[in-house]
Amino acid sequence: MAAFALLLACLALGALSARADWLPARHHPRIDGWVLNVALPAMVLRQIPALEPSVELLFAAAAPWLVVGGALLLFPWLGRRLGWPRPLVGCLVLTCGFGNTAFLGLPMIAALQGPAALPIAVFADQAGSFLALSSIGLAAAAAYGGGEFRYRAIALRVLRFPPFIALLLAVAVGAAGTWPPLFAEVLDALAATLAPVALFSVGLRFRLRAVAGRGVAVALGLGWKLLLAPLIVWGLALGLGTATPVANVSVLQAAMAPMITAGILAMRHGLEPPLAAAMLSAGILLSFLSVPLWSLALG
Repeated sequence: MAAFALLLACLALGALSARADWLPARHHPRIDGWVLNVALPAMVLRQIPALEPSVELLFAAAAPWLVVGGALLLFPWLGRRLGWPRPLVGCLVLTCGFGNTAFLGLPMIAALQGPAALPIAVFADQAGSFLALSSIGLAAAAAYGGGEFRYRAIALRVLRFPPFIALLLAVAVGAAGTWPPLFAEVLDALAATLAPVALFSVGLRFRLRAVAGRGVAVALGLGWKLLLAPLIVWGLALGLGTATPVANVSVLQAAMAPMITAGILAMRHGLEPPLAAAMLSAGILLSFLSVPLWSLALG
């Protein structure tokens, strides 16, 4: 309970800082830079070597791809039925196809399922959400925004991303043994900053007023992201007999709010920026209710 209260406190402090203008907007990317380039790689380096290899882990990695695939089928179909313009469809594909499995997912899963679930959540984030965004996400942004998809640029972006480099190193360390105690302590201290700093960053972007006038698109988008997508993943996990820890983490990661990076990608490609902001804000707020309910349902 204390861990979840910390997440709420950091989110509230971030929102308060933005409202009171305590932190200039130009500093937001620097905060994200700490999370993505320092805290998250430290978490990956610390958690992945402790992960016991198993075939069932492939389900945790595949679940985010399933959510993206469902969004790519659902929202273009809804767009044709409701007469939505392409930018609006592209915005929903990006914001509701990709979950916030790092900034929100890792702290929330640690709080709700315990530290033992973290290695699975980290693996799902890196092998699932990150790789899907770096390939399908960028392709969708280019397709709906009228840009060009360059394979070489995408490959270089993936290979240079610090958490992905950390993932490769962590796999090698796990195969060889583990970290020396001093290294482990340093990594633990750096990784411990991920939850409070990430949630503070999320709070800085919280803009609930952006939802006004976009209720239908927001409701349909979040209905998929917060309810239907995790329900499908849960059904598949039950059908395949996936082990409980992997199944629980996969469902909760599928139930996370829209990914901030995907929302920013939609904004940069001109895909209904006000709607993207609305999806992020409403999704983050509702996920603090829906994800704990999913955790209770899973047991």
